Amino acid sequence: MSASLRHALYVTIAVAATVGAWWHGFVWIMEGGNILNLPSFFLDSYRSGSAAAFLTIDILAAWMVFLLWVVPDARRIGLGAKAGWLYFALSFVGTCFALPLYLRARERHLEHAGQSVG
Repeated sequence: MSASLRHALYVTIAVAATVGAWWHGFVWIMEGGNILNLPSFFLDSYRSGSAAAFLTIDILAAWMVFLLWVVPDARRIGLGAKAGWLYFALSFVGTCFALPLYLRARERHLEHAGQSVG
């Protein structure tokens, strides 16, 4: 797959997943949920059933790893800590938003620096 197609897919997935996720997020807020209370958000989703609990644990673990990884990785590859902190902050919109956008930025940066992306 070409890099430009992969990058377009990253952006498409980021936008589509964020719209889909926030559609349900807004419904939850309208039903009385408080998005600013993250423990309540994750506990409500965890208690919604086994499938929801599975996905809650899965995305929470992936999000925590992303938070631990993104700033040091951005600094290490030369993208800069500020860029890492930007994607750290964007992850609060959704990991589904920040991760693909960071991967696109990361790959483009490495390509411009002449490093192999894979």
